Amino acid sequence: MNIKQYLDSTYLKTPSQNGLSETDNRIIVKEFIQEAIEEGFKLIMIRPDMVSLANKMITEANSPLQIGTVIDFPEGKSGLEAKLAQANQAILDGVDDLDFVCNYEAFKEGNVDLVKEEILQCTQLGLLNSKVVKWIIEVAALNDKQIIQLSALIKNIVISNFKEENYASVFVKSSTGFYKTENNLPNGATIHTISMMLDNASPLPVKAAGGVRTYDEAVEMIRLGVKRIGTSGAKAIANGQKNQGEY
Repeated sequence: MNIKQYLDSTYLKTPSQNGLSETDNRIIVKEFIQEAIEEGFKLIMIRPDMVSLANKMITEANSPLQIGTVIDFPEGKSGLEAKLAQANQAILDGVDDLDFVCNYEAFKEGNVDLVKEEILQCTQLGLLNSKVVKWIIEVAALNDKQIIQLSALIKNIVISNFKEENYASVFVKSSTGFYKTENNLPNGATIHTISMMLDNASPLPVKAAGGVRTYDEAVEMIRLGVKRIGTSGAKAIANGQKNQGEY
């Protein structure tokens, strides 16, 4: 198994989150991008303001590495117009994958029409521009019933509005990796949550993000059926070591 082609090497910390200057944080991002190029990972997942940098480095290296970014991250409640604006800019900057944070709080409050509209409009924007779209549902903020319902909602919107050939380009993704849980409960992918997502998102693919820390855990996720894994420790996992990162 070429596990590297399942791994989205991820660095999403801001300078303030890392206690670094803008310059020093940019250096770390460049190191992550270069590592992803050299290691042959599927994709580098970075903040929107770093997409142009990644595009330049990848072009200069003549690498097949793809670029992903997060939209309306990490809370997903900025509204449809903000999501579309961020996504459009990322497209102009050369992104391949758009990982939108679903407005899961609106969903929990029963504002399903708002959630439906953002899923429809943002997915349409991505597909019209030949991009992969992923919807982060933040499983740690949801109970089992909500995970099932939101996964199914995304699936039904895609099936109702887009052609079957597009299904493989719209993922349901577990987590941002930044959600704060109580009592040290998992804030990312678990076998339990991913199994529910796979059962209810199919035929859409699923991305397991957050909480996958070892090669064996990654293989287990792949055998369950996930098509992508997001991790800040892609190199460690690929080399059979434990990811010591936070997500």
